[in-house]
Amino acid sequence: MNVHNSCGLCRVEIENLSVKSRKDILLDNVNLEFHCGQLTALIGRNGAGKTTLLKAILGEKKYTGKIHYEKHDGKEMKNIIIGYVPQQLLFDKSMPVSVADFMMATKTKKPVWLGYSKQQKQNLKNRLQEMDCEHILDRKLGDLSGGELQRVLLTMAIEPMPDLLILDEPVSGVDATGLDLFYKKVTYLRNTYHIAVLLVSHDLALIRRYADKVVLLDKTVAEQGDAEDVFQTKAFQQTFGYFAGEEKIWN
Repeated sequence: MNVHNSCGLCRVEIENLSVKSRKDILLDNVNLEFHCGQLTALIGRNGAGKTTLLKAILGEKKYTGKIHYEKHDGKEMKNIIIGYVPQQLLFDKSMPVSVADFMMATKTKKPVWLGYSKQQKQNLKNRLQEMDCEHILDRKLGDLSGGELQRVLLTMAIEPMPDLLILDEPVSGVDATGLDLFYKKVTYLRNTYHIAVLLVSHDLALIRRYADKVVLLDKTVAEQGDAEDVFQTKAFQQTFGYFAGEEKIWN
């Protein structure tokens, strides 16, 4: 086994995971596993439990069952680092907050309007450079395009570099160019740092292009495997109303 020093995690195993809200069953007996160096995409109809599953992993939803994190030596991993990129960032776009201010606010306890050193600013620039967006460091946060903002959030989610990166519909409302660039950067992170990536997305064409594994969720795992196999199943057709062989899904 080729073990990457940048990631201590080998495997995530979810066993018999269920989530209830009063009398409603949000997730029922979910069993799946995914690995480091792998991009796993969660797909399904609205209300299928995709975001609920992410929140359970993040510790924001109570659940029954177990989530195991396994090291490369087979032992349990206790202190896992999870990075998270939300669907969107809600903020007042008229606020005079720069990208540098926004990023620095998570790194220092003192108010950002008191300023920061040239070295601190250079460190921020270096982090953005890995996402090919160092040129936006001094721009106002509210002036960024959807794709630029998501790359800033992605930059922040990988500091420190996580064992597991969770992306909850991270490119909703982003144009085609921004979509492709974002997924290329996620692929770069997966390949370079060998992290596990768990993605929720409705863009089936991009999932087919970039995902290593696809999980079709309908409050439980309906199908899982590679995209080509899952997209040809009866469960997929029942969920989306057509088979993946139809031309419109890939355009």
